[in-house]
Amino acid sequence: MKHDVNFTLPMRALGKADIEFQVWGDGTKLGTLRVSKGALVWFPKDHKKGHKISWGSFDTLMRDYPTAETR
Repeated sequence: MKHDVNFTLPMRALGKADIEFQVWGDGTKLGTLRVSKGALVWFPKDHKKGHKISWGSFDTLMRDYPTAETR
């Protein structure tokens, strides 16, 4: 599956407005990721309610994730 990620950056400081990433797979929108100072929220395609995770919980989740990536 080929993925495309598009984003818009607001013209103000983060915290006043979220950064949004639109995520696409094979030409179909998968959802939107909103990034703010306090949390990440994933909105699946065609859903008004998102799945929210705090930065602390996200850090724990990613540290516990079994796959490592080298930069």
